[in-house]
Amino acid sequence: MEEKFNRLIFIPIAAVLFLMIGYQYVCPADSNTCYFRTDEKGLFQRYSSRFELVYTEPDADEDLPSKITSRFNFTERDLDRQVDFNIRGEDVMVFLHIQKTGGTTFGRHLVKNIQLERPCDCMPGQRKCTCHRPGRADSWLFSRFSTGWSCGLHADWTELTSCVPGVMNKRDKKSSAPKSKRNFYYITMLRDPVSRYLSEWKHVQRGATWKTALHMCDGRPPTQDELPACYSGEDWTGVPLADFMTCPSNLANNRQVRMLADLSLVGCYNASTISDLDRGHVLLASAKANLRNMAFFGLTEFQRKTQFLFERTFGLRFIRAFTQINSTRAASVGISEKVRWRIEGLNALDVELYEYAKELFLRRYQYSRQKQHQQERLRRWQERRQRLHRTYLAQLLRLGGGDEEEEALEEEAATTEDYSSQVVRW
Repeated sequence: MEEKFNRLIFIPIAAVLFLMIGYQYVCPADSNTCYFRTDEKGLFQRYSSRFELVYTEPDADEDLPSKITSRFNFTERDLDRQVDFNIRGEDVMVFLHIQKTGGTTFGRHLVKNIQLERPCDCMPGQRKCTCHRPGRADSWLFSRFSTGWSCGLHADWTELTSCVPGVMNKRDKKSSAPKSKRNFYYITMLRDPVSRYLSEWKHVQRGATWKTALHMCDGRPPTQDELPACYSGEDWTGVPLADFMTCPSNLANNRQVRMLADLSLVGCYNASTISDLDRGHVLLASAKANLRNMAFFGLTEFQRKTQFLFERTFGLRFIRAFTQINSTRAASVGISEKVRWRIEGLNALDVELYEYAKELFLRRYQYSRQKQHQQERLRRWQERRQRLHRTYLAQLLRLGGGDEEEEALEEEAATTEDYSSQVVRW
C-alpha cells in the first residue's frame, strides 16, 4: 500500500519537475524565445540612428537625460569594443594625452590603480613609474607617467603613430624585430570643448606654454611662419580671455580635433595647401575615424562610465573607483552667453567631434551593460538549471528510482552539459 502511495505521489512531482526543466530549455535567460509584456524598457533598444537610446540606470555621480536622440549611424562593430590585450606578449597601450582633458588623473590611474600581476613600480618623489611585463623588463604602457614624453610634449596622433614603434623597439632593444609582432592600442580622453578651452586659458594665464612641444609632421616641425607665436615674451601670464581668443594661431582652438587627426592629410601646419573650409572637413573626418578606431576613449564628464568601459575593453580592473569632480577652475569661470558662443565658434570642429564622441561613448556603455546583463542572466540560469537537476535526481531516488533511473539521469545530465556549451557558443 505504501509503495503504491509513493508511486502516485511520484508521478505529479516528476511531471512538475519535468515541466520546470523543460521551460528552462525552451526559455533560457538570455533568449527572447518567451516574451512577457512588461513596462520595463531595455537598456539598448536599437542600434540604428533612427531610434533613441534609453538610459535606465545612470550612475549616481553623473546626471544624464532620460533619452538622447541619435544623430550618427554606428554599427555593432563600432559599439562592441573588447580587445585581447596580451600584457605578457608584445602588446603596448599608448595614451594620447590631450591638454586639459583630465589626462593627468587618468594617467595616474593607469600606473597606480590597476590590478596587475606585476604592478607598476612608482617610487616616491619620482614622476615616472616602471611598468614592466610579468617576468620581463620591457614596458607594456607608453604614457607620460611610464615612458615620459618620449615622442615630444603632449604628442598628437600624427606624432605618436610615426614615433612610438621605433621608441618602443629601441627601449626594449628589439630594433630588428618586425613591427607586425606588436599591437599598439591607442587610448585617449576627451572633454566638453568650452570647459576644456577655459581650463587651458586659465592654465596659460598661470604661465603654462608647452613651448617644448615638437609638433612633428611628415618628418619636420612647423616653421615660424606656419605656426607663429601668440605672445612675444617668455610666456602669456595674465592674458585676458579676450586676447586669448583673438590670436588666430592659438593651438587651443579645436585642439582635440587637431591632436586626433592625421595632419599629413592637409599638409601639416602649412595652411596654404588647402582652403580653411576643406581643411576643417578633412581634419574632422580624420579625427572621427581615428577616435572610432581607437581601442578606447573616455570622457572627463563621465568618470564612472569611463572606468567601466576601460575595464570591459581591456579585461583589467581598477583597485579604486573613479571620482567625478565637477568643481574645476573652468567651472568657476563665469562667462556670458555671447562669450560662450564665441568660444563655440572658435572650437566648432571640437564641438562637432565631442557630440560624435559623446553619442558613441554612451552607446558603447549601453551596449556593454546589456551584454554584461545577458552574461549574468545566463550564469544565473545555468545555476538554477543545475539545482533543478539535483532536486529532480534526489526526488527520483527517494521515490523509488532504481539503477535504471539513475543511469538515465546521468545520461540526461551529460546531454544538458552539451546543451549548455551550445548556448554559450550561440
